[in-house]
Amino acid sequence: MARITPLIMCGGAGTRLWPASRRNAPKQFINLLGSRSTFQDTVLRVADPDLFERPVVITNDEYRHMVADQLQAVGVEGEILLEPARRDSGPAIAAGAHLIAQGASDALVLVLAADHVVRHEAAFLAAVREAAEAAREGRIVTFGVKPDHPSTAYGYIARAAGARAHGVAPVAAFVEKPDAEKAARYLAEGYLWNAGNFLFRADVMLGEYARFDAATVAAASGAVERGERDLGWLRLDAESFSACASLSIDFAVMEKSDRVSVIPVDMGWSDVGSWHAVWELSEKDESGNAGPDDAVFVDARGNLVASDRLTCLVGVDDLAVIVTDDAALVFNRGDAEAMRALVAELTQRERSELVEHLEVFRPWGSYRRVDKGERFQVKRIVVKPGGRLSLQKHFHRAEHWVVVRGTARVTVDEAEIILRENESTYIPLGAVHCLENPGKIPLELIEVQSGSYLGEDDIVRLEDIYNRA
Repeated sequence: MARITPLIMCGGAGTRLWPASRRNAPKQFINLLGSRSTFQDTVLRVADPDLFERPVVITNDEYRHMVADQLQAVGVEGEILLEPARRDSGPAIAAGAHLIAQGASDALVLVLAADHVVRHEAAFLAAVREAAEAAREGRIVTFGVKPDHPSTAYGYIARAAGARAHGVAPVAAFVEKPDAEKAARYLAEGYLWNAGNFLFRADVMLGEYARFDAATVAAASGAVERGERDLGWLRLDAESFSACASLSIDFAVMEKSDRVSVIPVDMGWSDVGSWHAVWELSEKDESGNAGPDDAVFVDARGNLVASDRLTCLVGVDDLAVIVTDDAALVFNRGDAEAMRALVAELTQRERSELVEHLEVFRPWGSYRRVDKGERFQVKRIVVKPGGRLSLQKHFHRAEHWVVVRGTARVTVDEAEIILRENESTYIPLGAVHCLENPGKIPLELIEVQSGSYLGEDDIVRLEDIYNRA
Protein backbone atom coordinates (compact mmCIF):
# COMPACT_ATOMS: atom_id res chain seq x y z
CA MET A 1 0.00 0.00 0.00
CA ALA A 2 1.35 3.45 -0.95
CA ARG A 3 2.44 5.60 1.93
CA ILE A 4 1.03 9.02 2.77
CA THR A 5 3.10 12.19 2.41
CA PRO A 6 2.57 14.71 5.24
CA LEU A 7 2.43 18.34 4.08
CA ILE A 8 3.03 20.44 7.18
CA MET A 9 2.00 24.08 7.13
CA CYS A 10 4.58 25.99 9.14
CA GLY A 11 4.52 29.62 8.06
CA GLY A 12 2.21 31.25 10.60
CA ALA A 13 3.40 34.23 12.64
CA GLY A 14 0.69 34.29 15.30
CA THR A 15 0.82 36.76 18.17
CA ARG A 16 -2.19 35.55 20.15
CA LEU A 17 0.21 33.85 22.58
CA TRP A 18 2.39 36.91 23.09
CA PRO A 19 4.76 37.40 24.87
CA ALA A 20 5.87 33.75 24.58
CA SER A 21 5.11 33.67 20.85
CA ARG A 22 6.61 36.43 18.71
CA ARG A 23 6.78 37.11 15.01
CA ASN A 24 10.40 35.96 14.72
CA ALA A 25 9.79 32.88 16.92
CA PRO A 26 6.08 31.98 16.69
CA LYS A 27 4.18 29.45 18.74
CA GLN A 28 4.85 26.41 16.52
CA PHE A 29 8.56 26.63 17.43
CA ILE A 30 8.32 27.17 21.20
CA ASN A 31 7.87 24.66 24.02
CA LEU A 32 4.50 25.67 25.41
CA LEU A 33 3.28 22.37 26.82
CA GLY A 34 6.30 20.11 27.15
CA SER A 35 9.87 19.51 26.13
CA ARG A 36 9.16 19.81 22.38
CA SER A 37 7.51 22.38 20.15
CA THR A 38 4.16 21.67 18.52
CA PHE A 39 5.98 21.54 15.16
CA GLN A 40 8.27 18.79 16.48
CA ASP A 41 5.31 16.91 17.95
CA THR A 42 3.53 17.18 14.61
CA VAL A 43 6.39 15.70 12.56
CA LEU A 44 6.88 12.90 15.10
CA ARG A 45 3.17 12.09 14.93
CA VAL A 46 3.60 11.24 11.23
CA ALA A 47 7.01 9.60 11.45
CA ASP A 48 5.97 5.93 11.17
CA PRO A 49 7.78 4.78 7.98
CA ASP A 50 5.21 2.02 7.41
CA LEU A 51 2.47 4.61 6.99
CA PHE A 52 4.17 7.86 6.00
CA GLU A 53 6.72 9.19 3.55
CA ARG A 54 9.14 11.83 4.81
CA PRO A 55 7.30 15.12 5.34
CA VAL A 56 7.20 18.19 3.15
CA VAL A 57 7.28 21.33 5.30
CA ILE A 58 6.13 24.58 3.74
CA THR A 59 7.32 27.71 5.50
CA ASN A 60 8.83 31.08 4.67
CA ASP A 61 12.38 32.31 4.36
CA GLU A 62 12.36 33.82 7.84
CA TYR A 63 11.75 30.45 9.55
CA ARG A 64 13.76 28.14 7.30
CA HIS A 65 16.64 27.60 9.70
CA MET A 66 14.35 27.04 12.69
CA VAL A 67 12.52 24.38 10.69
CA ALA A 68 15.78 22.67 9.72
CA ASP A 69 17.19 22.83 13.26
CA GLN A 70 14.03 21.49 14.87
CA LEU A 71 13.75 18.64 12.36
CA GLN A 72 17.36 17.71 13.06
CA ALA A 73 16.80 17.86 16.82
CA VAL A 74 14.13 15.11 16.64
CA GLY A 75 15.94 13.05 13.99
CA VAL A 76 13.47 13.64 11.15
CA GLU A 77 14.47 14.35 7.56
CA GLY A 78 12.11 16.34 5.37
CA GLU A 79 11.71 18.43 2.26
CA ILE A 80 11.53 22.16 3.07
CA LEU A 81 9.56 24.34 0.68
CA LEU A 82 9.97 28.13 1.00
CA GLU A 83 7.21 30.59 0.18
CA PRO A 84 8.58 33.89 -1.20
CA ALA A 85 5.40 35.71 -0.09
CA ARG A 86 2.35 35.02 2.07
CA ARG A 87 -0.59 33.88 -0.05
CA ASP A 88 -2.68 32.07 2.58
CA SER A 89 -3.17 28.31 2.72
CA GLY A 90 -4.64 27.70 -0.75
CA PRO A 91 -1.56 28.44 -2.88
CA ALA A 92 0.71 26.83 -0.27
CA ILE A 93 -1.24 23.58 -0.46
CA ALA A 94 -1.38 23.76 -4.27
CA ALA A 95 2.41 24.14 -4.44
CA GLY A 96 2.97 21.32 -1.96
CA ALA A 97 0.56 19.02 -3.79
CA HIS A 98 2.28 19.73 -7.11
CA LEU A 99 5.70 18.96 -5.62
CA ILE A 100 4.45 15.68 -4.16
CA ALA A 101 2.65 14.79 -7.40
CA GLN A 102 5.99 14.92 -9.22
CA GLY A 103 6.73 11.55 -7.60
CA ALA A 104 3.28 10.08 -8.28
CA SER A 105 0.25 12.02 -9.48
CA ASP A 106 -2.10 9.98 -7.27
CA ALA A 107 0.07 10.27 -4.13
CA LEU A 108 -1.87 10.68 -0.91
CA VAL A 109 -1.23 13.99 0.87
CA LEU A 110 -2.01 14.70 4.52
CA VAL A 111 -2.14 18.44 5.28
CA LEU A 112 -1.42 19.30 8.92
CA ALA A 113 -0.96 22.57 10.77
CA ALA A 114 2.34 22.79 12.65
CA ASP A 115 0.85 24.56 15.67
CA HIS A 116 -1.92 22.16 16.70
CA VAL A 117 -1.98 19.76 19.65
CA VAL A 118 -3.24 16.17 19.37
CA ARG A 119 -3.33 14.35 22.70
CA HIS A 120 -4.78 11.03 21.46
CA GLU A 121 -2.34 9.91 18.78
CA ALA A 122 -3.85 6.44 18.35
CA ALA A 123 -7.24 7.96 17.50
CA PHE A 124 -5.59 10.34 15.05
CA LEU A 125 -3.73 7.55 13.26
CA ALA A 126 -6.84 5.37 13.10
CA ALA A 127 -8.73 8.25 11.49
CA VAL A 128 -5.88 8.77 9.00
CA ARG A 129 -6.05 5.14 7.93
CA GLU A 130 -9.83 5.32 7.46
CA ALA A 131 -9.65 8.62 5.62
CA ALA A 132 -6.96 7.22 3.32
CA GLU A 133 -9.37 4.63 1.95
CA ALA A 134 -11.86 7.33 0.99
CA ALA A 135 -9.10 9.56 -0.39
CA ARG A 136 -7.86 6.78 -2.67
CA GLU A 137 -11.37 6.67 -4.13
CA GLY A 138 -11.19 10.37 -4.99
CA ARG A 139 -12.60 12.06 -1.90
CA ILE A 140 -11.06 15.10 -0.22
CA VAL A 141 -11.37 14.22 3.45
CA THR A 142 -11.32 16.73 6.27
CA PHE A 143 -10.95 15.76 9.91
CA GLY A 144 -13.94 16.89 11.97
CA VAL A 145 -13.24 17.04 15.69
CA LYS A 146 -16.04 15.91 17.99
CA PRO A 147 -16.73 18.99 20.15
CA ASP A 148 -16.90 18.70 23.93
CA HIS A 149 -18.35 22.19 24.47
CA PRO A 150 -20.11 24.86 22.38
CA SER A 151 -17.02 26.81 21.34
CA THR A 152 -17.29 30.12 19.50
CA ALA A 153 -13.59 29.95 18.54
CA TYR A 154 -13.88 27.37 15.75
CA GLY A 155 -15.72 26.91 12.49
CA TYR A 156 -18.08 23.93 12.25
CA ILE A 157 -18.86 21.17 9.75
CA ALA A 158 -22.31 19.72 9.13
CA ARG A 159 -22.42 16.14 7.90
CA ALA A 160 -24.83 15.12 5.15
CA ALA A 161 -27.39 12.46 5.90
CA GLY A 162 -27.14 9.13 4.14
CA ALA A 163 -24.49 6.56 3.35
CA ARG A 164 -21.10 6.62 5.01
CA ALA A 165 -18.04 4.86 3.64
CA HIS A 166 -14.93 4.09 5.69
CA GLY A 167 -16.46 6.10 8.57
CA VAL A 168 -16.50 9.07 6.25
CA ALA A 169 -19.58 11.17 5.40
CA PRO A 170 -20.16 13.82 2.73
CA VAL A 171 -20.02 17.38 3.99
CA ALA A 172 -23.35 19.21 3.94
CA ALA A 173 -21.93 22.62 4.89
CA PHE A 174 -19.03 24.49 6.40
CA VAL A 175 -20.12 27.24 8.79
CA GLU A 176 -18.13 30.14 10.18
CA LYS A 177 -17.37 30.72 13.85
CA PRO A 178 -20.80 31.08 15.51
CA ASP A 179 -22.11 33.12 18.40
CA ALA A 180 -22.81 31.33 21.68
CA GLU A 181 -26.44 30.52 20.83
CA LYS A 182 -25.57 28.96 17.47
CA ALA A 183 -22.61 27.09 18.95
CA ALA A 184 -24.94 25.42 21.47
CA ARG A 185 -27.33 24.45 18.68
CA TYR A 186 -24.50 23.08 16.52
CA LEU A 187 -23.31 20.96 19.43
CA ALA A 188 -26.81 19.55 19.96
CA GLU A 189 -27.21 18.80 16.25
CA GLY A 190 -23.94 16.83 15.96
CA TYR A 191 -21.84 19.34 14.07
CA LEU A 192 -18.05 18.89 14.17
CA TRP A 193 -15.26 21.39 14.70
CA ASN A 194 -13.31 22.24 11.55
CA ALA A 195 -9.70 21.37 12.47
CA GLY A 196 -8.26 22.50 9.14
CA ASN A 197 -6.47 19.19 8.45
CA PHE A 198 -7.10 17.31 5.19
CA LEU A 199 -6.22 14.12 3.34
CA PHE A 200 -6.51 13.79 -0.43
CA ARG A 201 -4.93 12.49 -3.62
CA ALA A 202 -2.65 15.12 -5.08
CA ASP A 203 -4.23 14.92 -8.53
CA VAL A 204 -7.74 15.21 -7.09
CA MET A 205 -6.95 18.34 -5.06
CA LEU A 206 -5.15 20.00 -7.96
CA GLY A 207 -7.96 19.11 -10.33
CA GLU A 208 -10.66 20.48 -8.02
CA TYR A 209 -8.66 23.63 -7.31
CA ALA A 210 -8.20 24.18 -11.04
CA ARG A 211 -11.96 23.91 -11.59
CA PHE A 212 -12.43 27.05 -9.50
CA ASP A 213 -9.13 28.89 -10.04
CA ALA A 214 -6.99 27.45 -12.80
CA ALA A 215 -4.71 30.49 -12.84
CA THR A 216 -3.64 30.04 -9.22
CA VAL A 217 -2.95 26.32 -9.69
CA ALA A 218 -0.87 27.09 -12.78
CA ALA A 219 1.03 29.80 -10.91
CA ALA A 220 1.67 27.59 -7.87
CA SER A 221 2.79 24.71 -10.09
CA GLY A 222 5.04 27.06 -12.04
CA ALA A 223 6.55 28.31 -8.78
CA VAL A 224 7.59 24.73 -8.00
CA GLU A 225 8.86 24.00 -11.52
CA ARG A 226 10.91 27.19 -11.60
CA GLY A 227 12.00 26.98 -7.99
CA GLU A 228 15.66 26.83 -6.99
CA ARG A 229 17.41 24.39 -4.68
CA ASP A 230 19.41 26.25 -2.05
CA LEU A 231 21.22 24.83 1.01
CA GLY A 232 18.78 21.98 1.58
CA TRP A 233 15.46 23.57 0.65
CA LEU A 234 13.43 24.40 -2.43
CA ARG A 235 12.78 28.11 -2.84
CA LEU A 236 9.59 28.71 -4.83
CA ASP A 237 9.89 31.07 -7.78
CA ALA A 238 8.81 34.49 -6.51
CA GLU A 239 7.32 35.84 -9.73
CA SER A 240 5.18 32.77 -10.30
CA PHE A 241 4.01 32.47 -6.71
CA SER A 242 3.08 36.15 -6.48
CA ALA A 243 0.56 35.53 -9.28
CA CYS A 244 -1.46 33.23 -7.00
CA ALA A 245 -4.69 34.60 -5.58
CA SER A 246 -4.36 34.92 -1.81
CA LEU A 247 -7.10 32.65 -0.47
CA SER A 248 -7.52 30.00 2.18
CA ILE A 249 -8.02 26.40 1.06
CA ASP A 250 -11.48 26.49 2.66
CA PHE A 251 -12.66 29.31 0.39
CA ALA A 252 -10.64 28.16 -2.62
CA VAL A 253 -11.78 24.52 -2.68
CA MET A 254 -13.40 22.97 0.38
CA GLU A 255 -16.58 25.08 0.39
CA LYS A 256 -17.07 24.69 -3.38
CA SER A 257 -16.17 21.10 -4.21
CA ASP A 258 -18.66 18.22 -4.27
CA ARG A 259 -15.85 15.77 -3.49
CA VAL A 260 -15.42 16.86 0.14
CA SER A 261 -16.11 14.43 2.97
CA VAL A 262 -15.50 14.50 6.71
CA ILE A 263 -14.38 11.89 9.18
CA PRO A 264 -15.32 12.45 12.83
CA VAL A 265 -12.48 11.96 15.29
CA ASP A 266 -12.02 12.39 19.03
CA MET A 267 -8.27 12.97 19.20
CA GLY A 268 -7.83 15.53 21.97
CA TRP A 269 -7.34 18.31 19.45
CA SER A 270 -6.66 21.99 20.03
CA ASP A 271 -5.29 24.73 17.81
CA VAL A 272 -3.76 26.32 20.94
CA GLY A 273 -5.09 29.63 19.75
CA SER A 274 -5.12 31.46 23.09
CA TRP A 275 -3.76 31.46 26.63
CA HIS A 276 -7.14 30.11 27.68
CA ALA A 277 -6.48 27.09 25.45
CA VAL A 278 -3.06 26.62 27.08
CA TRP A 279 -4.79 26.63 30.48
CA GLU A 280 -7.31 24.03 29.25
CA LEU A 281 -4.48 21.76 28.07
CA SER A 282 -2.36 22.12 31.21
CA GLU A 283 -2.38 20.06 34.40
CA LYS A 284 -4.12 21.90 37.22
CA ASP A 285 -4.22 21.81 41.00
CA GLU A 286 -7.39 21.26 43.03
CA SER A 287 -8.29 24.94 42.62
CA GLY A 288 -7.93 24.88 38.85
CA ASN A 289 -4.60 26.71 38.77
CA ALA A 290 -1.95 25.75 36.21
CA GLY A 291 1.70 26.68 36.28
CA PRO A 292 5.28 25.52 36.89
CA ASP A 293 6.76 24.58 40.25
CA ASP A 294 7.85 28.19 40.78
CA ALA A 295 4.23 29.40 40.66
CA VAL A 296 2.63 29.88 44.09
CA PHE A 297 -1.15 30.24 44.45
CA VAL A 298 -2.80 31.45 47.68
CA ASP A 299 -6.57 31.84 47.82
CA ALA A 300 -6.53 31.83 44.01
CA ARG A 301 -8.59 29.84 41.50
CA GLY A 302 -8.56 29.10 37.79
CA ASN A 303 -5.33 30.92 37.02
CA LEU A 304 -2.55 30.24 34.51
CA VAL A 305 1.10 31.13 35.11
CA ALA A 306 3.79 30.80 32.44
CA SER A 307 7.06 31.97 33.94
CA ASP A 308 10.54 30.65 34.74
CA ARG A 309 10.87 32.69 37.94
CA LEU A 310 9.02 32.75 41.25
CA THR A 311 5.54 34.09 40.48
CA CYS A 312 2.93 34.41 43.24
CA LEU A 313 -0.80 34.95 42.80
CA VAL A 314 -2.83 35.85 45.90
CA GLY A 315 -6.57 36.35 46.10
CA VAL A 316 -7.20 36.47 42.34
CA ASP A 317 -9.17 34.27 39.96
CA ASP A 318 -9.14 33.41 36.25
CA LEU A 319 -6.02 35.35 35.33
CA ALA A 320 -3.24 34.55 32.88
CA VAL A 321 0.14 35.77 34.10
CA ILE A 322 2.84 35.39 31.45
CA VAL A 323 6.39 36.48 32.28
CA THR A 324 9.40 36.47 29.95
CA ASP A 325 12.82 38.06 30.31
CA ASP A 326 11.66 41.32 28.73
CA ALA A 327 7.87 41.45 29.13
CA ALA A 328 5.03 40.62 31.51
CA LEU A 329 1.36 40.14 30.65
CA VAL A 330 -1.56 39.96 33.10
CA PHE A 331 -5.13 39.67 31.83
CA ASN A 332 -8.38 37.76 32.17
CA ARG A 333 -7.34 34.52 30.49
CA GLY A 334 -10.64 34.12 28.62
CA ASP A 335 -10.67 37.59 27.07
CA ALA A 336 -9.47 37.03 23.51
CA GLU A 337 -10.60 40.50 22.42
CA ALA A 338 -8.30 42.08 25.00
CA MET A 339 -5.33 40.24 23.49
CA ARG A 340 -6.21 41.46 20.00
CA ALA A 341 -6.44 45.02 21.29
CA LEU A 342 -3.10 44.68 23.07
CA VAL A 343 -1.31 43.36 19.98
CA ALA A 344 -2.79 46.21 17.94
CA GLU A 345 -1.52 48.72 20.50
CA LEU A 346 1.97 47.21 20.57
CA THR A 347 2.03 47.22 16.78
CA GLN A 348 1.08 50.90 16.69
CA ARG A 349 3.84 51.67 19.18
CA GLU A 350 6.31 49.64 17.08
CA ARG A 351 7.52 47.74 20.13
CA SER A 352 10.36 45.40 19.28
CA GLU A 353 9.12 42.99 21.97
CA LEU A 354 6.27 42.05 19.64
CA VAL A 355 8.80 40.82 17.09
CA GLU A 356 11.82 39.39 18.93
CA HIS A 357 12.82 37.84 22.22
CA LEU A 358 16.04 38.79 23.96
CA GLU A 359 17.35 35.54 22.46
CA VAL A 360 17.44 35.85 18.67
CA PHE A 361 17.99 32.84 16.41
CA ARG A 362 20.22 32.98 13.36
CA PRO A 363 21.28 30.33 10.80
CA TRP A 364 24.61 29.91 12.60
CA GLY A 365 23.15 29.75 16.13
CA SER A 366 21.78 32.47 18.40
CA TYR A 367 22.59 35.56 20.43
CA ARG A 368 21.08 36.94 23.61
CA ARG A 369 21.32 40.49 24.87
CA VAL A 370 22.63 40.50 28.45
CA ASP A 371 22.99 44.23 29.12
CA LYS A 372 22.73 47.52 27.26
CA GLY A 373 23.69 51.11 27.97
CA GLU A 374 24.01 54.36 26.06
CA ARG A 375 27.27 53.41 24.29
CA PHE A 376 27.69 49.72 25.05
CA GLN A 377 25.92 46.39 24.66
CA VAL A 378 26.76 42.92 25.97
CA LYS A 379 25.64 39.76 24.18
CA ARG A 380 26.02 36.04 24.78
CA ILE A 381 26.64 34.38 21.40
CA VAL A 382 26.28 30.65 20.66
CA VAL A 383 27.61 29.29 17.35
CA LYS A 384 26.65 25.79 16.25
CA PRO A 385 29.40 23.33 15.26
CA GLY A 386 30.32 24.25 11.70
CA GLY A 387 28.44 27.55 12.00
CA ARG A 388 29.96 30.69 10.54
CA LEU A 389 28.93 34.32 10.90
CA SER A 390 29.11 36.46 7.80
CA LEU A 391 32.30 38.21 6.76
CA GLN A 392 31.35 41.72 7.85
CA LYS A 393 32.31 45.13 9.15
CA HIS A 394 30.72 47.92 11.22
CA PHE A 395 30.84 51.68 10.80
CA HIS A 396 29.87 52.66 14.34
CA ARG A 397 31.09 50.05 16.82
CA ALA A 398 34.07 48.03 17.97
CA GLU A 399 33.77 44.61 19.63
CA HIS A 400 35.55 42.51 22.26
CA TRP A 401 35.06 38.73 22.17
CA VAL A 402 35.76 36.40 25.12
CA VAL A 403 35.39 32.65 24.58
CA VAL A 404 33.74 30.84 27.50
CA ARG A 405 33.23 27.42 25.87
CA GLY A 406 34.48 25.69 22.73
CA THR A 407 36.85 26.87 20.03
CA ALA A 408 36.60 29.94 17.79
CA ARG A 409 38.32 30.66 14.50
CA VAL A 410 38.49 34.43 14.14
CA THR A 411 39.50 36.42 11.08
CA VAL A 412 40.30 40.14 11.47
CA ASP A 413 41.33 41.81 8.23
CA GLU A 414 44.14 39.53 6.97
CA ALA A 415 44.93 37.83 10.31
CA GLU A 416 43.45 34.51 11.47
CA ILE A 417 43.62 33.27 15.07
CA ILE A 418 42.25 30.37 17.09
CA LEU A 419 40.69 31.18 20.48
CA ARG A 420 39.87 28.73 23.26
CA GLU A 421 38.22 29.05 26.64
CA ASN A 422 39.15 32.24 28.56
CA GLU A 423 40.94 33.71 25.55
CA SER A 424 39.83 36.95 23.91
CA THR A 425 40.33 39.28 20.98
CA TYR A 426 39.43 42.82 19.89
CA ILE A 427 37.69 43.84 16.65
CA PRO A 428 38.46 47.50 15.87
CA LEU A 429 35.81 49.75 14.36
CA GLY A 430 35.72 49.25 10.58
CA ALA A 431 37.77 46.02 10.59
CA VAL A 432 36.62 43.24 8.25
CA HIS A 433 36.04 40.21 10.46
CA CYS A 434 34.49 36.76 10.68
CA LEU A 435 33.75 34.22 13.41
CA GLU A 436 33.25 30.48 12.99
CA ASN A 437 33.08 27.34 15.08
CA PRO A 438 35.46 24.66 13.73
CA GLY A 439 34.80 22.35 16.69
CA LYS A 440 32.38 19.57 17.59
CA ILE A 441 30.60 21.33 20.46
CA PRO A 442 28.74 24.66 20.53
CA LEU A 443 30.96 27.72 20.75
CA GLU A 444 29.88 30.20 23.43
CA LEU A 445 31.36 33.66 23.80
CA ILE A 446 30.63 37.02 25.36
CA GLU A 447 30.62 39.98 23.02
CA VAL A 448 31.01 43.52 24.34
CA GLN A 449 30.11 46.19 21.78
CA SER A 450 31.02 49.84 22.23
CA GLY A 451 30.33 52.78 19.96
CA SER A 452 27.99 55.57 18.93
CA TYR A 453 25.37 53.27 17.34
CA LEU A 454 24.72 49.60 18.23
CA GLY A 455 21.79 48.60 15.98
CA GLU A 456 21.74 45.32 14.05
CA ASP A 457 21.52 47.30 10.81
CA ASP A 458 25.12 48.44 11.34
CA ILE A 459 26.28 45.19 9.74
CA VAL A 460 27.76 45.31 6.25
CA ARG A 461 27.86 41.71 5.00
CA LEU A 462 30.64 41.12 2.53
CA GLU A 463 30.25 37.34 2.26
CA ASP A 464 27.69 34.94 3.77
CA ILE A 465 27.41 31.18 3.42
CA TYR A 466 23.66 31.42 4.23
CA ASN A 467 22.96 33.76 1.30
CA ARG A 468 21.42 36.50 3.41
CA ALA A 469 21.18 40.06 2.12
